[in-house]
Amino acid sequence: MPNLFFNNFNSYSEQSLIEDLVCESLSIYGHTVYYLPREIVKKDEIWSEDSLSYYRTAFEFDMYIKSYDSYEGDGTFLSKFNLEVRDQVTFTVARRVFGNEIATQRPDIQRPREGDLVYSTMMKRIFVIKYVSSTAIYYQMGDLQTWDVVCEVWEYSNERFDTGVDEIDSIETSYSVSNVYANTDYEAAMLDVYAQNQEFQEAGASILDWSTVDPFSEGSV
Repeated sequence: MPNLFFNNFNSYSEQSLIEDLVCESLSIYGHTVYYLPREIVKKDEIWSEDSLSYYRTAFEFDMYIKSYDSYEGDGTFLSKFNLEVRDQVTFTVARRVFGNEIATQRPDIQRPREGDLVYSTMMKRIFVIKYVSSTAIYYQMGDLQTWDVVCEVWEYSNERFDTGVDEIDSIETSYSVSNVYANTDYEAAMLDVYAQNQEFQEAGASILDWSTVDPFSEGSV
């Protein structure tokens, strides 16, 4: 039976002390990030996915990089589709800090959410949250003080940014398809692409001669 004279897990003053130390440590050894909540604009009800996301707010606070060695995950590899970058990094955020900075302003966000973005001001990269672990620090004095946020390098896909942070909003300005053709003659650009395709087809026709024999039949046709 449990010890009747010692109950370490109902000591709220000790839990508060540990939480204070965790928050202070993350503030000392962490670095500044922006948390960008995702707003779903056009959800595909069949596949249950968002084809267009909008990021209009950015919350600034400190996170600790737990992946101190290097990037984790599958890294960079050549798949059957293209060159894919699946570098992962794990951030640690204090629950109290997250609550004070975000949950008080957005009651609908009580924890880091999968699909939201984290912009690292030190690495100048955006990461998408893939998984959130609540038991990284396992019940010290009967309480949980942090979340571990597992993130993966994010790929831009014509999402919209209006956060008020220039270095984040400039991503849409630089890479959005609509902005790329905003100051160019779209029709002229499409004619140039068509001309390149025609040149490629003519070059291919000079290599494969289908007029006399099927090049893949070894002369049997």
